[in-house]
This record gives sequence, C-alpha cells and structure tokens, in this order.
Amino acid sequence: MFYTTNVLATSIRLPTTEEIRKLSMSDIAIAAGLADELRDRFREYIHIDPYCLPDPFGEKDDYNYSAILDKENPNRVVAMLANKKDSLPQLPWSAILGERLVKMSLPKEDAYAIKHELMPKETNNFYPYRRNGMRAGYVMFAFQICGQR
Repeated sequence: MFYTTNVLATSIRLPTTEEIRKLSMSDIAIAAGLADELRDRFREYIHIDPYCLPDPFGEKDDYNYSAILDKENPNRVVAMLANKKDSLPQLPWSAILGERLVKMSLPKEDAYAIKHELMPKETNNFYPYRRNGMRAGYVMFAFQICGQR
C-alpha cells in the first residue's frame, strides 16, 4: 500500500493498515472535522444522497477508487471514493480539496483494506452521489467512523 500520486502531491503515500490502527481518537476527530468541511465543498458540485448503500467492492465492479488524505498527517483518511469509470466529466478537485487535503488513487484491494480498518462493518458504508441526476459514484466520510477494527 505504498502508492503515491504524482498529480497532486509527490511526497504523500497511502497509510498502511498498521498506521491506520495506531490513529488516536484525536486523529479520528480531526479527520471527521475535515470530512465535514469536505462534504460541504463537495456538495457545491454534486448531490449526495441522504442514505447509504452496500459497499461498492464487488467482484466485477466498474469503479476507480481513491482516498482523500490530510496533508498534515497522511494517516488520517478523510474520505474514500468509488467513482464510476467513464462517468461524467472530472470534478474541480483543487477547489474541492483546498490546501489541506490530497486525493490519491488506489487499487481496489487497498481501498477495501483501508475501508475495513476504518469501518469494519461489512456493508452500507457509502453514500451515493450524483451529477446532473446520474449516479457518478460513492463516498464514505471519516465522520461515519464509529469504531476501528
């Protein structure tokens, strides 16, 4: 799980599951606050449905996975996304993320491992989101964390 992104940041890497397990309650609270702010900015460009659906980690899913991390402590996962491949045009990520957050692409296996550490409940962790009325993907926020594994 040591993938880096060369688009938004070159020195940030995904946290390992061990690093996620070592997050303090303060880290989780900070990530939750950042997630709340992220959701508000995200809503300027998309509509988030008010209910959660089953997790998008199917055998033959059609999603690109990514994590939103806190640049000040990249072990803080602020949100996870599962975007439909070939969905609507790209979102203005620099405006959504601001100066503090970074978006990193990750393989489905790593996305599932991180999700499982933060949200051990097996299903209904992701909110669907829509652009122009069409479901474009799913998002899980750190403020949903109710206990780690």
